[in-house]
Amino acid sequence: MQTLKVAIAGFGGVGRATANLLLQRRERYRQFYGVDVRLVAVCGSRTGLADANGLQADQLDALQPGLTGPDFVTASGASVLIEAGPSDFRSGGPGLAYLRSALSAGQDCIVISKGALVHSGPQLRELARASGAQLKLSGAAAAALPTLDLLEHSLAGCKVLAVEGILNATTNYLLDAMRTQGLGFDAALREAQTGGFAEADTRNDTEGWDTACKLLLLANFGLGANLTMSDVEVEGIHSVTAQRIDAWQSQGLVPRLVGSLSQVGGTIRASVGIKTYPLSDPFAQVNGKNKAIRISSDAMGETIAIGCGVEPLATAAAALKDFEHILQARGARPVSITEHSA
Repeated sequence: MQTLKVAIAGFGGVGRATANLLLQRRERYRQFYGVDVRLVAVCGSRTGLADANGLQADQLDALQPGLTGPDFVTASGASVLIEAGPSDFRSGGPGLAYLRSALSAGQDCIVISKGALVHSGPQLRELARASGAQLKLSGAAAAALPTLDLLEHSLAGCKVLAVEGILNATTNYLLDAMRTQGLGFDAALREAQTGGFAEADTRNDTEGWDTACKLLLLANFGLGANLTMSDVEVEGIHSVTAQRIDAWQSQGLVPRLVGSLSQVGGTIRASVGIKTYPLSDPFAQVNGKNKAIRISSDAMGETIAIGCGVEPLATAAAALKDFEHILQARGARPVSITEHSA
């Protein structure tokens, strides 16, 4: 049986969830793909752990100081890297160094954090192309919501005319709380933070930058564009007052923070901002922490997906969906239902 070694860089909540889910699915990979998948290394910013024979779940709380960095991952012998570290789109770090090293060496990469892809996406695409490595990013592009999958697979051969996405769960939750509970922005934010629905520092969410990052990934990796953050008009939700909510309510409109892509004269335009929808529109029904995407194409018309999953499990599952695509591309073809039942 073929052995495939995997390393995970970034070992916070999402990295740990990915490691645990990968280990839980090892038997699935053996049965359906004929591959013995081994998690041979994990690391955070200061600590890590490696075992060429494969780590077990009960070892993952015993990381050792100093075992970290791109050289540590290379030394593990992993042929697939899952990058799940903190995301900083302004510098690309810390994931950028890991991805440059792995892709240059021909390692397939599954990316969960958006920062490096936003900062240096074209360079990373070129490194992957030059080395023959696969670069997958479902976990970074709205996680459980199938965004890139729709563009790359479901709408293959179609010309995409426009994309709209409710891509940030925190802002969608806040706008809903303001609309349904009559709260102002600050009160809604405090409630979300108290309930664990929002981080202590929500500026990337509420100022629209998280949505803008995901929108860039859809444009650059899904539609073949080469946009940078300076090409995106970005507006957050701070300007939404109780008075504006009341006015929209009286008109039967629901506000959403939406990332939009459109084709204008052969050029892709990108923007993030508040849009309002009548109650008859599916986007008006995307409540709470749900996300949604609507894609208009020339031949298939309008395609809409709405989804939400419990985090961090949903993001981990999105990353491991990419992993199964890598297994298939490597020639580890799934066993048929007849073969499996036999």
